[in-house]
Amino acid sequence: MSEAVSRPTLEAVAARAGVSRATVSRVVNGGDGVREPLVERVRRAVEELGYVPNQAARSLVTKRHDAVAVVIAEPETRIFTDPFFALQLRGISKELTAQDNQLVLLLTEGRDDHARVARYLAGGHVDGALVFSLHLDDPLPGLIEGAGVPTVFGGRPGWSGGAKNAVYVDCDNRGGAEDAVRHLVGLGRTRIAHITGPLDQTSAADRLQGYRDVMGETDPRLVVASDFTPAGGERAMSELLDRCPDVDAVFAANDLTALGALRVLRERGRRVPEDVAVIGFDDVLPVAEQTEPALTTVRQDIEEMGRLMARLLLTTLNRGEPATGAPAGVVLPTTLIRRATA
Repeated sequence: MSEAVSRPTLEAVAARAGVSRATVSRVVNGGDGVREPLVERVRRAVEELGYVPNQAARSLVTKRHDAVAVVIAEPETRIFTDPFFALQLRGISKELTAQDNQLVLLLTEGRDDHARVARYLAGGHVDGALVFSLHLDDPLPGLIEGAGVPTVFGGRPGWSGGAKNAVYVDCDNRGGAEDAVRHLVGLGRTRIAHITGPLDQTSAADRLQGYRDVMGETDPRLVVASDFTPAGGERAMSELLDRCPDVDAVFAANDLTALGALRVLRERGRRVPEDVAVIGFDDVLPVAEQTEPALTTVRQDIEEMGRLMARLLLTTLNRGEPATGAPAGVVLPTTLIRRATA
């Protein structure tokens, strides 16, 4: 049986660099007060020996775990089938990795999981949390506030209590919706319907408001509630055609909803865009470029939103306290991407 390879120690690094063990500890753990030539010698010795810091010992010195929790308030079935979440997680992961932090993914399958997540966050396992896809009656914000961890939210806060000081990243959902509906009006469409997302989420509520900003008082039958899924888009489109056979345009609350709507239109023999024009929201390329015809949609930079959420949180952690005078919310612009459906 071969002998286990021993790990390089702080003492070995100190001997290689020709400095004290305390100097190596300060450099490795991000402490101040070490002259730059000595810092370079220590870093070179660390690289040559392949020294890996003991995270538990480092945490005692820095009071940091270099780990961030990502909490998604949706069932697993939704998270692993909607490419929106994959893009947001990719953006978050890239930013955390670039700053040598670990991503800890926490899923909430149902309300019974919320207390478990709050206990984990309060237990000192992570430095902060990134939370998105919240619903208006969700208890998570209050539980997270009680856990006392720095938090950045994905999406405009809309829950009751505590939202005033929340730091968040979102896109211009309302303005993007207005652009989509104006484009349909400009095409000469007069019976423009909207298939909403779940209206207990601020993104869906804002997109509905953008539709109403342009359409004003319109036939209430032209608005059908849905849930951001292809199956929901199918159900809503079928309901729309039954209610209003003369519908000539649809603004769908996201690309997956538009995908379901296009399936039903094809089954019912409606030509797109000749009979019914369709616009989605998100510009999730695996969906938008593979629909038939290719989907006109509102682009939001989902990956950049994830990166920005992580960057805001890490900036707060590095400063040791929330930035004073900084805006609580960052809202990124959207762009209408014209393809073949409208």
